[in-house]
This record gives sequence, C-alpha cells and structure tokens, in this order.
Amino acid sequence: MTKDNEQHINHKHHHEHHHHTDNQNNGHGHHTNMHEGHDHGHGGHHGHHNHGEMIADFKKRFYISLILTIPILALSPMIQMFLGVVWTFAGDLYILFSLSTVVFFYGGWPFLTGASSELREKNPRMMTLIGLAITIAYGYSMMVVFGWEGDQLFWELATLVDIMLLGHWIEMRSIMGASNALEQLVKLMPNEAHRLNEKDEVEDVPVSELQNKDRVLLKPGEKIPVDGTILNGTSAIDEAMLTGESAPVEKLVGDEVIGGSINKEGSLTVQVEKTGEDSYLSKVITMVKEAQESKSKTQDLTNRAAKWLFYLALTAGFLTLFIWLLLGYSFDAALQRMVTVMVITCPHALGLAAPLVVAVSTAISAKNGLLIRNRANFEGARNLNAVVFDKTGTLTKGEFGVTDVVPGEGCSKEDVIYYAASLEQQSEHPIAAGLVNEATKKGITLGEIEEFQSITGKGIEGKVDGHKINAVSPGYVKSQKLTYDQDLFNKLSEEGKTVIFVLMNDTLIGMIALADMVRETAKEAVAILKEKEIHSIMLTGDNEKVANWVAKQLGIDEVYAEVLPDDKANQVKKIQEKGWKVAMTGDGVNDAPALATADLGVAIGAGTDVAMETADVVLVKSNPNDVVGLMDLSKKTYRKMVQNLWWATGYNIVAIPLAAGVLAPIGLVLSPAVGAVLMSLSTVIVAINAQLLKA
Repeated sequence: MTKDNEQHINHKHHHEHHHHTDNQNNGHGHHTNMHEGHDHGHGGHHGHHNHGEMIADFKKRFYISLILTIPILALSPMIQMFLGVVWTFAGDLYILFSLSTVVFFYGGWPFLTGASSELREKNPRMMTLIGLAITIAYGYSMMVVFGWEGDQLFWELATLVDIMLLGHWIEMRSIMGASNALEQLVKLMPNEAHRLNEKDEVEDVPVSELQNKDRVLLKPGEKIPVDGTILNGTSAIDEAMLTGESAPVEKLVGDEVIGGSINKEGSLTVQVEKTGEDSYLSKVITMVKEAQESKSKTQDLTNRAAKWLFYLALTAGFLTLFIWLLLGYSFDAALQRMVTVMVITCPHALGLAAPLVVAVSTAISAKNGLLIRNRANFEGARNLNAVVFDKTGTLTKGEFGVTDVVPGEGCSKEDVIYYAASLEQQSEHPIAAGLVNEATKKGITLGEIEEFQSITGKGIEGKVDGHKINAVSPGYVKSQKLTYDQDLFNKLSEEGKTVIFVLMNDTLIGMIALADMVRETAKEAVAILKEKEIHSIMLTGDNEKVANWVAKQLGIDEVYAEVLPDDKANQVKKIQEKGWKVAMTGDGVNDAPALATADLGVAIGAGTDVAMETADVVLVKSNPNDVVGLMDLSKKTYRKMVQNLWWATGYNIVAIPLAAGVLAPIGLVLSPAVGAVLMSLSTVIVAINAQLLKA
C-alpha cells in the first residue's frame, strides 16, 4: 500500500471518532407523485415515464383544437347572430358537427379518460367536471344537428376544450418533470465491481453477478458496490449521504461497509455479505416506495372546487329539468334549460385560475432558488406546525472547521495551526482539509514537510522546519502520560468535537478541536420559525453529543440523535400523530423515506439526487432560510388562488339560476351568447389577477 493510502489510517487513533452504529441506515423519501393531488387524471398521468412527452402531447392537442375552433365559431349560428352576420350554406351544420367531433374526441380525450378514472375511484374532480360539460354539450348539439329542437352548443364545447388544454399545458410546463427517485437510488450503485478470483486476479464483473462470500477489491475514491465485511486493508469511508454520520468513518479488518458509500483512502478487500434485496440501499428503495404509495392523494384547491361544481351541475341540471316539466313546458324546452345550466356550471376561467397562479408562483420561486416539484404539498406549506431538519449537510455544511485552538505554554494559536496544518497539508482527510482551510483563512503560509509517516497507534509524524511534529489522538497522549487540561478536553469532547493533540519534539504544544460547521443561515431560519411559533426539530443519524452541540448553537430545543433511516420516517409519523403538519428538510439518501412521509419534503440542493427526486421542493441555494420564504410564498400563492377561484366561479353562481330560468316569469332568460360574454370576462380577470402575485 502506498504511503498516500496509508497516510491517514491512524486518524482512527487520533480522531477517536464519533460512535457509529453500523447499520445506521437513516433514510429520507419523498412524495414522488408529481401530479398527486393535482391529478389531471390523464390515463397514465401518474408514473408516466416521460413528463416531457406528456407536455408535448397537451401542447399538440391544444394547437390542433384551437385551429379547428376558428371555423367552428364562424359556422355557429349563435356566434353569427352575436356578430350580426349570416354565413349559412348547404351542409354547413354537418361540417360544424364533423369539426366539433374531432375537437371532442381528440382535444377532449385527456379529460374523458381522466373523468372515467376519477369516477372509477369514486372521486370526481376537475376531469369529471370538464368531461361532464363537454359530453353534454356534444351530445345535445349532435341531437340538434339531427333534428332535435334547440340551439347547438358546439362553440361552447370547442372553447371549453381549448381553455382547459391550455390551462393543463401551462401548469404542467411550469412544474418540474415527474420524479424518478427510485431510478436515482438505483444509480447510486456502481454497475461494475472488481471481483477477485481464486488466484487473486481481478475480473471486472457486473454488480448483479456478485454472490455472497465473493471477494471484491475496492480502490481509493471508488463507490462501494455491495454491503460486505473488510477482509484486508483499512480506510476512511464516507457514509454521510447514507447514514448521516458527519465525518468519514475509519474502518478496519472485520468492519462492515455499506453499498453506495465512498471509499476515501486505502485499498480494501471486501467479502460480499448482502446482495440484491437484502442490501441497505434496496431496503431504502423499498421504504421510499412504501412511503410514496401510502401518501394520501392530497387534493389541491382547484380539484376541491371542481368536485363541488360537479355535484352542483348535476343537482342544478336535474332540478331545472323537473321544475320546467312541472311548470308544463315541453320536454325540448326543459332539456335545453338543463343543458345550458350543466354546461355553464363548468367555468372556462376555472381551467386557468390555478395554472396561471402556478406559473407565476413557480417563476417567482425559481428566481428565489426554490424548485417546486409537487404543487399540492407546496400549497399545504402554509399550514405547517413543525419543521424537522436533518443535521449533516442541512443545518451544518458537512465539512470540518476549527472551533477551538488551545496553545501550550510559550506557543501562540497561530504556531499550533501552522505546525498541524503543515503536517496535514498532503492529506485528503476532511479533518486535514479543515486544518489547512483554517491556516489559509488566517493567512498562514505552510512550511515544507519532510519524512512524513503514519505510525500505528501514534497518529501521523513528519519534520517541519527541522522540528519533529506529531498530530496524535487523546489515547496516545494518555499512554505517554503527557499532561494537558483534562477538564477542557472533556468539555470539548462532550460537545462532540474531534480533538487533535499537536506535539513538537515529543512536547505537547497545543490541542485543536474541530467540528462540522454550522450554517449561519440555519441560525436565522430557526429564529424566524420560533417567531412564527413553528417548532424546529433536529433529526440525525449522528451521535448525541454532536447533535446537542449543534442544536445549542442554533437554538433548537428538540433533538433526536442516532436515528436509523427507517426510524427517521417513523419519527416524522410520530410528530404527525399529534395532528401537526410536518416539513422534513434533508439532503441524503438516508433522509429519503422521511422526506416521502412528511407533509412537505424539502431537499437541500447540494444533497444527493435521490433526496431531490423524493422532495416536493428543492432549495437550490442550500439555504435553510429558504424554508421560511417557501412558507410565505405558499401563503401568498394560496391567497391568490382563492381570489381567482372566486373570480372564476363567481359569475357561475349568478349565471346558473339565470340559465335555469329563475327570472323567466318576467321574461328574462340568460341566452348562451350572454353566457359566452360573461365567460370571457371572468377569464380575462383571472389572467390579470394571477400576474399581480408578488414574492
């Protein structure tokens, strides 16, 4: 093994590392179903593999329907009457019927299939409302073309299909593609492994071919392909993304390694213990899947409004029919009133009310570094009672920084940093990087290092400026019976800090404490959440001392430490059982099941793809403070949507009784032409109102 690879083996001794539970399989998994809750019901809307194809499909249907709508409007007697023109010719109604049939079946297809799947689920929503309106308009108009007394409504059918297609297209385009968290999880595993045969020759084989008890060679910097036990070699393994352990874990012969973690330094020979579904990552995949499936299909605002309008349309329609028949009118006249009522109940503006607000809100959030992936859950963010933060990488930077320097007699802090950083400058180890960064920050130029070596049980050693310098563990200092401030050392250890002792010519010249550095923005976020009476909770796989030290710096009162990944999701469930709405903020694979379980999953942009794919919202700037901005934007977006829904449906509330003929006794019956003008007006108001949304 090369010196470089050996270089930090003994950091095991001199970092006396945080306690690490081997199967600390922390997890996060978030609501993947992009369109959950704003379930367009389009046959394959959920789990549709290519979101881009679906957007293109809506766009194509919209443009084709729009082109066909122009002749439909021109040929409609009602529109001609409205414009004061006469464009009739032999067979014009049959051409009108043919064009409208194409719009109904081609343009309306997503709504018809969506309506049938919503009705199968016994949960009528937006699709059912649109489906009902266009089917009645088409069916009735067809009867008129073939001899029934009345006015056909093909123009109403075509404009309704156009506006609804446009609304869905805008909405889908403004929200990121459907998630593929599970594919991302699978990608974490390398495809190939270096298997050793009986003669110790290396063969590169697909990971799927590995079997229990096979031996695999791991080179420095490579991802570990399977769960297994080390047979030979020592190394530091970065498991932060999998388990939440903030520092790389020193591993020796006999220790277990997890597939998907990264081998930082030494070469290792590992015996395969778990393959396929038994491996840690597969278990996380299963947890994410379960969390996503059990996630209740939240219904967003538009769908709730659509559901009530659907029931209202049916009730008002049949009531109208019966009342007109009871009053002695002909079935033709009663049916025409019923159809007018049912078609007018589906407001055109409703199709744009939410999508336009979503488009504006998504643009604002993107400017502010928020990526909204699940609209329904983002809408719910305004009601949050608690925000659960993962520690490593979310509240902290996931990198070591110097927190305390305690110089010995006759030495300055700068001297201690100078010698320690000079000794550590060639190492890749995160703790070494922390020391070198500190020296750079303080403008200290590092000295030349000679005769560098790593000595078992002793830490590391080398010559700097002709002096023998050692960076060693507390264990070594004790064994050499060197005197140091034990109370201070104990205090630093209690805070979960890693303490390194620096020796010059075998004399102690100081100690340096390092810890995973806290993000300043996290402090601000916790303070603002407190003001808003929203509870901040820390959930971490890291050890208790470290967690408590970080929580104290941030002002977080509730801490759950040493939590395994599946427990993270359970812990979120426990908080939800209080009746609270919970957001989970995390960045690693280990947060995935918890992200999927929470009411709102928030991924830190600097985290793993898996966390981002399972979250409802991604914080692009990795700034915990954005959680606060997110909640504010959710409130404003919701308020704007409610206003728009009132504008969209308000005219219907007035128009439905008029269309039903409430004022018929005094000779006032709402003609479909007037209905069309009101419809256009509410659509324009909704569009302008959406643009007024500000961050």
